Amino acid sequence: MSGNNPAGRPGFLWAAPALLFFGLFGLAPIVVVAYLSLTDWNGLGDPLWAGTTNWENLASDRDAGNGLLITLTLTVLCWATQTPLAMMFGTWAAGHQKIRAVVSSIFFLPLLLSTAAIALIWKALLDPNFGVSAQVGPWVGIPDGNVLGDRTLALYAIVFVLLWQFLPFHMLLYQAAARQIPQDLYEAAEIDGASPAQRFFRITVPQLRHTIIASSVLMIVGSMTYFETVLMLTNGGPGVSTLILPLHMYNQGFVAFDMGYASAIALLLVAIGTGLSLLVVRLSGYSKMTSQREGV
Repeated sequence: MSGNNPAGRPGFLWAAPALLFFGLFGLAPIVVVAYLSLTDWNGLGDPLWAGTTNWENLASDRDAGNGLLITLTLTVLCWATQTPLAMMFGTWAAGHQKIRAVVSSIFFLPLLLSTAAIALIWKALLDPNFGVSAQVGPWVGIPDGNVLGDRTLALYAIVFVLLWQFLPFHMLLYQAAARQIPQDLYEAAEIDGASPAQRFFRITVPQLRHTIIASSVLMIVGSMTYFETVLMLTNGGPGVSTLILPLHMYNQGFVAFDMGYASAIALLLVAIGTGLSLLVVRLSGYSKMTSQREGV
């Protein structure tokens, strides 16, 4: 068949539309940003060639270094909180409980809201004067309830909001994957006397390894785009304690109107996100994994 390779799989012609789309809306913008990172441009007029000036400034920018550290910290915290919870809730939602449909529907509500709406809701809830935190704060050791105004707690508040927002999405991934696990494996383990915990860690988790890697990569890439939530909740404050790198890029580009320098930060974010994603795939052996249903 035309466009097929000898193995009988779709050839280049089948992938051409996707490659064209990716080239136009994926690679082309990156090339433009790479060019702008070598220029001095305020967003108006013609960019002026600046060579490596923006990159030299980036290397000595303390806010950029601090923002990178905060971004990586946020990535780790989001992964550490979202992954186990999404796996447990997703596996539970894949069962046949009577209340599963109702509870799952409630859990998926954040998926219906925009990031801006979620940030505004939680900003109101965490308001130290009129929000819920003003009432709950004294019970948990925060007398004034000013969570977003605390240098230490502000980042954890952002992690919690992101957990609430993105947990349903990753839970859905695990739910779909858990339903593909053959029941024969559980039945055999139960006959052998395996406890529910043993069945979870020795059958469910290994069978979900592909999903764990895919979900982790999505979290890593997503951590580079948490800009709106941080902007609306803390605007990088108090001080620069939550000034993540994407927000620093925004400030440089749309507040200071230094588009060339902002482009350099953007390109750095692309490189970091791509590098971390490839590292996860490499270390996990994801590219060499066989079918999760092998041997069934």
